[in-house]
Amino acid sequence: MAKRIPVPQLEGVTREEFLQRIYPQRKPVVLKGIDLGTCTTKWTVDYISQVGGAKEVKIHVSAVPQMDFISKNFVYRTLPFDKFIHRAAENKHTEFFISEDEKYYLRSLGEDPRKDIADIRKQFPLLEEDIKIPEFFEKEQFFSSVFRISSPGLQLWTHYDVMDNFLIQVTGKKRVVLFSPRDAQYLYLSGTKSEVLNLDNPDLNKYPLFFKARRFECVLEAGDVLFIPALWFHNVISEEFGVGVNVFWKHLSSECYDKTDTYGNKDPTAASRAIQILDRALKTLEVLPEEYRDFYARRMVLRIQDKAFSSNYE
Repeated sequence: MAKRIPVPQLEGVTREEFLQRIYPQRKPVVLKGIDLGTCTTKWTVDYISQVGGAKEVKIHVSAVPQMDFISKNFVYRTLPFDKFIHRAAENKHTEFFISEDEKYYLRSLGEDPRKDIADIRKQFPLLEEDIKIPEFFEKEQFFSSVFRISSPGLQLWTHYDVMDNFLIQVTGKKRVVLFSPRDAQYLYLSGTKSEVLNLDNPDLNKYPLFFKARRFECVLEAGDVLFIPALWFHNVISEEFGVGVNVFWKHLSSECYDKTDTYGNKDPTAASRAIQILDRALKTLEVLPEEYRDFYARRMVLRIQDKAFSSNYE
């Protein structure tokens, strides 16, 4: 396997240091010693279940630890928030949907997911009082703040987001594996997600190029904040039951993003149009014999390569 590159860890970074020295590099970094408020000590299972209350939440339930969004090896279920918290913290369940070993995952949603973004200040106002979100971006750039709550041992699929974000690890421990946008060609993508689920023991017969992808890695402890720049692929393993908050903000101007996107995971509108144009161009070649299709498709690839492959985020 490729060498594992540790993600840099920096202590006590200020807003000015982040914006002037770290942010322009467009690379992941773990920020330690950031003042996050009282959440890192207060958010026990009993506390957040009590304060979060019995409002119903939509959750992912999987019989296996490695969740796969491509094959959908999980089901959606609804539970009261307080009941979900207690179940997610268990290793074995006396009450369950699929099996006593099932895993739970919450990605909080807006009141109407088709129209509203996830915002902890609105969906969980009493918990919002406990957490200080690092103000390392302008207020008008803010997009969403998302609860992430996972059972111990749960692994989320490798994917990228189109906005910058902080992964704030409030409680528990996570292992995060990241890949540069430059290595997308080695990740066997289906949309925004990689088909390679087992990063530690991948099937190289099925995914022979995967070993070329440079693997960046870190372990997040309670109180750590991971900066994940837009387009960086990431895979998250919850080594313990944990509570995290993702804060997304707009790196590009607002006009660049799809206004119907409440999850923050749709490609920028210009990119979506370009991909559609490319698909139409490839379909146009179908009237030609195979050797011609192959030749002109390769010429298209070369033209794209001439315009791409900036080294800024290597």
